[in-house]
Amino acid sequence: MSVESVNASGFARESLAVLDRITESARDEVRRAAELIADCVSADGVIQAFGTGHSQAIVLEVAGRAGGLVPTNRLSIADLVLYGGDDPSVLDDPLLERKPGVAERIYDLVAPRPEDLFVIVSNSGVNSVIVEMALHAKEHGHRVLAVTSLTHTSAVPASHSSGKKLMDIADVVLDNAAPRGDALLGLPGGGAVCALSTLTGVMLVQMAVAEATSLLLAAGHRPPVYVSANVPGGFEGNLELEERYAGRIRRTAS
Repeated sequence: MSVESVNASGFARESLAVLDRITESARDEVRRAAELIADCVSADGVIQAFGTGHSQAIVLEVAGRAGGLVPTNRLSIADLVLYGGDDPSVLDDPLLERKPGVAERIYDLVAPRPEDLFVIVSNSGVNSVIVEMALHAKEHGHRVLAVTSLTHTSAVPASHSSGKKLMDIADVVLDNAAPRGDALLGLPGGGAVCALSTLTGVMLVQMAVAEATSLLLAAGHRPPVYVSANVPGGFEGNLELEERYAGRIRRTAS
């Protein structure tokens, strides 16, 4: 890529080209992901979404947002403090997500049911806590939907003691098509700028939610969907929907 392409129009052009491509290439995987989501919702399950770092942006897209499904949870390493009673100083450790046992504690704190679906987001797909969460979920009978970069994860070694990566464990993998290292626009002399995985990850999960909603409607179900709390009656209506999942979903200030 030439230096003339490292600008706003260059990023828009390159990223839109990737988005156009994945809307076609990921069609089958999106359908399979939608089936997992629809099966979970129709079985009265909760979608447990987990990621670390900037992958939490995709988790926020899945869990607890206007236009999204109500039976969703956002899991994070911060749960160790928010729900597990750990001192906030534990979050100062930049290597916390690589320590064994962290994912198991986060899992235990949310106490999921077998019908719950785990949506696990990681661009690299190799961080210890990510792989551990996927393994733990599978061991407890959950389906796992992964959002990851197959290009990146295939180019780096596994770091978990199992030798596995997220893509090796998941029932369905949505490939966000991000390049190795995530950044899209190459720089003169090496390196790159402008990450892609958030844009493509949002596209993929929203496509899956739309398709899952279609499946639920076709089966005669009324999908439990959030209305914006900033429209009249939205907040009250959402509270009524959440009552069905009382004690199973968390809605705290973000």
